[in-house]
Amino acid sequence: MSISTFFNSFAGMYVAQSFCHSIIAAVVTDRALKAWNIHDPLVSQRFRFLIILFPILSFPLYQMINPDRGSVLFRLEALFDINRWLAVELGGLVPVGLLFLLLLALTALIFFFQELAPVLRHTLDSRGPDKERTLLDAGPFLGIAAKTLGIKTPDVVIIEDNEPLLFSTTGKAPAIFVSSGLTKTLDQEQMEAALAHEMAHIARSRRPLLITAFLLRIIMFFNPVVMVKFRRAIKDEEMICDDIAIAVTHDPAALANALKVFFWKIDEAPERQASGHSPVKGSIEEYSHNLQLENRIQRLESVTLGKTTGWGLPFLITLLTIMAINYYVV
Repeated sequence: MSISTFFNSFAGMYVAQSFCHSIIAAVVTDRALKAWNIHDPLVSQRFRFLIILFPILSFPLYQMINPDRGSVLFRLEALFDINRWLAVELGGLVPVGLLFLLLLALTALIFFFQELAPVLRHTLDSRGPDKERTLLDAGPFLGIAAKTLGIKTPDVVIIEDNEPLLFSTTGKAPAIFVSSGLTKTLDQEQMEAALAHEMAHIARSRRPLLITAFLLRIIMFFNPVVMVKFRRAIKDEEMICDDIAIAVTHDPAALANALKVFFWKIDEAPERQASGHSPVKGSIEEYSHNLQLENRIQRLESVTLGKTTGWGLPFLITLLTIMAINYYVV
């Protein structure tokens, strides 16, 4: 099967148009968030879910409305016809369609190794036999916070490591893991704020919306736009859990100070490179990691923290705009 034949097939049109529709959805959504001055991460995340959901349904929905959308006549009147660009040959040798397929294949590989494989490993590890654990005594705070969030009180397991480590696992027996080095670095208020953040992750993991969003992400495994926006939604999730932690502790400064411990320092880069990171990749990861932490800290120290914005009408207008434009993108 030739490249042109593939992109004229139902599967090819679905792949190509879902890619274009996701770009339009991303641009319109980003403009909408800025136009309505929406900064609440919970609302922003709901807008970003549009970019994940819409490309999945748009092509079959439009085909049901108008089965002739793929015809030559409709394409001549369309706002954008991706097949015209995919048929172009660079230098008269390499078709754009081939480069497009390579981009989709690379995105699929990144998805598998960086997103799906870690989830599968985590699922398999969580089913393994329980090991003897050293638990952190967090006092009555854990029980109070768990009751506030409506979850079972998780165990806080100490990992023998001097580096600052903190993460949580979900499932039937959720737990929070904290390094011994971190227990010596954070004071009581900072530790409680950090634990509240992880407990927020556990509470949020029980919401069907998040699970559904990841399943939809799997369907769009080949779409680079969806990959980027899904990761942005994950960053929103961190800020959502920051807000929940503050609602529990009423101490944003403690959480901000706790986050400062997790900055990666430049002199730590060689250790990460020795563990398999290239210098360039290590530098990019270090910058991205520190920038995300810095943004969260600045937000926690901002007087606008917790500001809510009405989003019902803006969301509807954004959705209708995306639907109207993408109908004429084939």
